[in-house]
Amino acid sequence: MRSTAVAALSLVSASLFAVGAAPGGSPAAPLPARMADTGGGRQLITAVAPEAGSTSGTVTWWSRRDGQWVKAGAATARFGANGLVEGDTRRQGTDTTPTGLYDLPYAFGIKRAPTGTTYRYRAVRQNSWWCQDNDSRSYNHWGEPRPADCRAAQSERLISYPTQYAYGFVIGFNYADPVRGRGAGIFLHVDGRGATAGCVSVPAEAMRRLLRWAEPGKRPHLAIGTRGGRTAVTRY
Repeated sequence: MRSTAVAALSLVSASLFAVGAAPGGSPAAPLPARMADTGGGRQLITAVAPEAGSTSGTVTWWSRRDGQWVKAGAATARFGANGLVEGDTRRQGTDTTPTGLYDLPYAFGIKRAPTGTTYRYRAVRQNSWWCQDNDSRSYNHWGEPRPADCRAAQSERLISYPTQYAYGFVIGFNYADPVRGRGAGIFLHVDGRGATAGCVSVPAEAMRRLLRWAEPGKRPHLAIGTRGGRTAVTRY
């Protein structure tokens, strides 16, 4: 009888989780309200995968109004070819997306910023590079032109990716005080043909919507994680 009761309780709990309901049939609180931290601003983007090994999931953007988090939009998302991993232990070149809560230092793109964009937007030019060379003083930063100590073979010439970098946000992973070998060039950008090398990607129209929605005064952050487990997005 005990094992049957436990099994029944587990089934009920799983059902409640699946439909996002709380005990008693009331809707669960919106995801940002269940997170440990949202960055302190009034805008938040969540990028959630089913599990750590997933290469796809959902990006949702939220606005805080009258003390409540309200969903402002959503889109399908792609993650690293080798899934997601805790940001603090990530290693460069592993094709994994770092989980955690990050700021968005600025937006950028090969195309002009969509009408209505108020976020700082940097235009990609012929000599725009993102340095990924661990031996460079410019590691994990934009260089224009490419710094002399940053090897081209260890960097990305941004204009070489006309689809992915049509629009993007720099994700503040390993950015302000970079740790060598942890990873560089992690962005929220437009979808390519498949999984990413560690970035988060969404369809082009979703990126345009995000750029028009994001307001620097509302301090948007990006939380990347999974539905549950050690890398659950609610931990960040």
